Amino acid sequence: MIPTAAPQHLDSESLPPSVLKELLAASKWREAPGRTTISNVTTLASRAFVFTRATLALIGFAAVAAFLVLPNASQDDAVADSAAPGATSPMPVLAVESPLALEQRAVTEYIAKRYRVSDQAVAAYVSLAYSAGAQHSVDPLLILAVMAIESRYNPVAESSMGARGLMQVIPKYHLEKLLDHGGEPALLEPAVNIVVGAQILREYQRRVRDTETALQMYAGALDDASTQYAAKVLLEKARLDALRVKARKPQTAQAV
Repeated sequence: MIPTAAPQHLDSESLPPSVLKELLAASKWREAPGRTTISNVTTLASRAFVFTRATLALIGFAAVAAFLVLPNASQDDAVADSAAPGATSPMPVLAVESPLALEQRAVTEYIAKRYRVSDQAVAAYVSLAYSAGAQHSVDPLLILAVMAIESRYNPVAESSMGARGLMQVIPKYHLEKLLDHGGEPALLEPAVNIVVGAQILREYQRRVRDTETALQMYAGALDDASTQYAAKVLLEKARLDALRVKARKPQTAQAV
């Protein structure tokens, strides 16, 4: 005989009244208002964590915004204070140019105005002349004076005799000096022309031990007893020398 299976559900009618009463009381106690279950506690904790994180994010955002805004505000206040009546302005910065810088600037301004050449171009020629003069032991003002008489500071000037560039160098007489610079076409480059011209001047000065005679040789007019070419160059150099003397006088600092 197969035993009867145990019932799956309790029948309220089969329970004693005292047991049924206790079960109903326990059910009401679990469903009483304000009673918090474990799942409710977990839910509340999760919500509290989300709220706390959002609050901290807002605080961080506010701090960054304040950091960005406050410096600008302080700068505006500083500007307003400086513009207020009786406010003292900051001390000016004093700038003093070196005698060499003053000299080159004065020479540049003079040449640009006298020969109607752009300041930028003349400034480059002046700088190159001072560099070539230092390299070959030639007065840079003499180099510039030769440029003035030979080409009036025209870097692409060419004569009927084949002379080229700022210092009107005749390439066929100085090919060896042009080998390291790319040959004859390089004479139309101001840097090359000035360096080669300064080198030629120095060679002639060493050979004859006299600047006037060296200039006459440079012009190919050594037989000219009037030394007209040398006189023109030396007169132009005298004008530049006057600028040098003026620039090298003690200078007072100028506010900038």
